[in-house]
Amino acid sequence: MNLQYYYWFFKSAIPPRICDDIVRYGLQHKDDMAITGGLGRGRDLQKQPLNKKEIKDLKKKRDSSIVWMNDRWIYKEIQPYIRQANKSAGWNFTWDWSESCQFTKYKPGQYYDWHCDSWEIPYKEKGPTEGKIRKLSVTVSLSDEKDYSGGELEFQFRNGDNPKGSNVCKHILPKGSLVVFPSFVWHRVKPVTKGIRYSLVLWNLGYPFQ
Repeated sequence: MNLQYYYWFFKSAIPPRICDDIVRYGLQHKDDMAITGGLGRGRDLQKQPLNKKEIKDLKKKRDSSIVWMNDRWIYKEIQPYIRQANKSAGWNFTWDWSESCQFTKYKPGQYYDWHCDSWEIPYKEKGPTEGKIRKLSVTVSLSDEKDYSGGELEFQFRNGDNPKGSNVCKHILPKGSLVVFPSFVWHRVKPVTKGIRYSLVLWNLGYPFQ
């Protein structure tokens, strides 16, 4: 799919008060180790936790902690920007469901290496996600840029499996800024070198592209 825009950003869109409320709410709950690579798909990690090798391999790719959130007031703050970005960037993707929000905490040395959020195989679980894929991803910056160093969000522009260059999304540095992008676009969070980086991630689902 040829894209004119790989991402669309809104600078300081979410009020600082709302960002602080999300952070406080996230810190009140027990966090979990973030996973990737589809390890949680079709697997109950409470009954079948990751073994030592899986954890070691995972941390080569991703190292952070997360809290899942399903509060409607958070969606109400973010969804208007998703709809606006989808139209303004000319993607015009069809979607009708949002996954749980993921509150993420990156401490010094933690990161998330190159990846994309979507899978070619649709969700098989019964319910509103069945038969759908991730189409639009959103990242909201919840930290003041003076509170941490490193942790830059970087996009890689690819044609198939061939990288065509990358770009650090400096637009998202101010607190409350958010960036919307197609879930198949490759990106990473570079290692945090100082302080703590808080962010919120949300994925929007629809039926596969035709």
